[in-house]
Amino acid sequence: MADNSNMTGLSEDEAQEFHGIFTSSMTGFFGVVILAHVLAWLWRPWL
Repeated sequence: MADNSNMTGLSEDEAQEFHGIFTSSMTGFFGVVILAHVLAWLWRPWL
């Protein structure tokens, strides 16, 4: 069994894999959010 001396209990490789998935998911989420705001602005400008 690997020595997990960090708080998460993940190995270095597992943490790197999780980080990659998390950052790509967050980027996709922000892309959808920005698109939704642009479409809402085109529909009804709020400023």
